[in-house]
Parts: sequence; C-alpha cells; structure tokens
Amino acid sequence: MDVIFLGPPGAGKGTQAQILEKIHGLHQLSTGDMLRKNRMEGTELGKLAQSYMDRGDLVPDDIIIAVVEKELERLPGALFDGFPRTVPQAEALDKLLHRKNRPYTVILFDVGEHLIRERLIGRWVNPKTGRVFHERFSPPPDGKIDTDGTPLIQREDDKPEAVRHRLDVYRKQTEPLIAYYGDARRGRLVKVDATESVENVSKVIAHALGFQDVAATQ
Repeated sequence: MDVIFLGPPGAGKGTQAQILEKIHGLHQLSTGDMLRKNRMEGTELGKLAQSYMDRGDLVPDDIIIAVVEKELERLPGALFDGFPRTVPQAEALDKLLHRKNRPYTVILFDVGEHLIRERLIGRWVNPKTGRVFHERFSPPPDGKIDTDGTPLIQREDDKPEAVRHRLDVYRKQTEPLIAYYGDARRGRLVKVDATESVENVSKVIAHALGFQDVAATQ
C-alpha cells in the first residue's frame, strides 16, 4: 500500500509519517534524501540531478519521478510526504503508480490557516538537541534557555514572513491537488481533522488505511 500525505505546512504530516513508519512499516520517502543518495552513490540519475543543482536550477519532474521509481522497486509500501507538490508532479506520479499497479490512498490534513500560523510562529527549538517548545502548547523555559543551558532559537522558516511565504506557495502550487485527488477516478481521498490531538489523528488515519489502532500498539 502507498500513501500520500497532503496538507499545508504545520498540519502535523511529519509527526504522523513517523508514527506510520515506526508502527506499520511504511517507508517515508523524501525526494531530497533520494536525490542526495543517488548523488553520493554516483548513479546516472544522481549525476544528472547534480548538473541542474550546480547551476542553481530545480531538478526537473521527470528526473525526480525516475528516482522515485527506482526507490519503489525495493518497497512494498511507501509514504509520500512533501511530494507531489504540484499537479504536474501528481499526474506523473499517478501514471507511475498505476503502471506498477500500486493502489494508493491520499490523506488530506484539514486545518485552517489561523491555527497553522499559530503552530509555526510559536515554535522554539534547542539547536543542540532538536527539542521543540511552543509558546502556547508546550511553553519554553523562562528566558528561552533550555535546561541544558542552550539558548532556544526560532528557525528561519518559522518566522512570520517565512510562514506567510510558505502558505502562499502552498495555496498556489499544492492546494489544487485537493481537487485533483478528489476526482473519483484517481486514488482514494480521506479527509482528516488535523486540529485533533496526535493520538486521535493517528487513530483516524490507521482506520482509513485498514491498520490496527495505532494507539493500542504504542
């Protein structure tokens, strides 16, 4: 089984991807990681991708799809988080999965922009340990100094201007995928209320995918 996560940044896709990978063995695919792996191994695809990156250009969709196809050969179940980002990418991935007779389910993380902004802009991170705090949901220590003495930082992509840009890009490039995958001729689209707790969202996703209740196995 293959799964595609769809939703805005900050919707909780990464957290749920880790749960599915740990509990149910779905392998989370990152196009960035796959490209880096091919470059390190010196494959023809890696060399071709590097030639674009060296020029500062985006790697074309057909190369990314070829890298994905190569990776799928060793995986009985894959989880796509962060890809596809555009309708052309979705169309190309759709053709690949249908050609390989790999049915898939799309999980749409439904959450409003106001909460997304609050989730992202309020995050503070310990750069040494990766420990994450949130001004509302899990407040950082007074003075934003962690217990190990490390000053907390706000990542560049969590700052207000960056968050606005990320949401603008999502609306223009990725949000149209909701209508694309909503077409009954394609994979199954399941909408999940991403404002619920991590545990409740996990339960809904597990049920939608036909897995045992995640919470019961954690």
